[in-house]
Amino acid sequence: MASIERDRITVGDLTAHVARPVGAPPGAGMLLLPMVTGIGRQMRAYADEVAAVGVTSVVWDPWHGHSDEDLPLRELMERMGGLVDAEVRAEQRRLLDHMFGRMGLSRVGVMGWCMGGRFALLLAAHDHRVANCVAYHPSVFAEPAPNQTEDAVALAERIAAPVGVVYPGADHLVPREVIEALSASLLRRGAASTLLSVHPGAEHGFMDASRQEREPNRVARRDSWPAMLALVRATLEVGAPVPAPR
Repeated sequence: MASIERDRITVGDLTAHVARPVGAPPGAGMLLLPMVTGIGRQMRAYADEVAAVGVTSVVWDPWHGHSDEDLPLRELMERMGGLVDAEVRAEQRRLLDHMFGRMGLSRVGVMGWCMGGRFALLLAAHDHRVANCVAYHPSVFAEPAPNQTEDAVALAERIAAPVGVVYPGADHLVPREVIEALSASLLRRGAASTLLSVHPGAEHGFMDASRQEREPNRVARRDSWPAMLALVRATLEVGAPVPAPR
């Protein structure tokens, strides 16, 4: 595994966690969009694993300095209700600007988990600079929350980049019909590829280290993660080998 250097950067009033592969040629980057827990231990581990395949990872901080390491999950869930789609995207696009500009990256994709998975789909639909879009169990509900003003299913048809969507078969938050509708929207795009990965028995959030005791979750992580990292490498033109999931 490549050596990784980690940093916390500021972009105006935004903060972000960065994981860089030491010695890798510059060029490829991924904007990572967290689940409700923010830039906690699990999110930093994901950033390291993406960096390990030769890709600079920049993690958007939805809570501006907080995570599940200093705030209870209940409070973070309440904060999630205040995230407005257009305002969130403005922050994420500022980070993309920074990645393409100050950081000197030439190819950048977006990957998100849970709430971040939905935001990844929305960002890719609106910003065609992204080279790929990966959405792990995106929190696209049958009945949108009041702050979810944009239709991720309908907008997915506008995504120009290759897309990977990972869906756990035992997802208690997102009905299968929603993912089927999302898949149909993506398939109507015609030109860009779509990789839909469905994992029977796996739970929403199955990638989390705390959920690896259940066999379906372990299998889903084992099968999906290398495939999505391969999609990232291919679309960003990175040649590093994909490590086995930890």
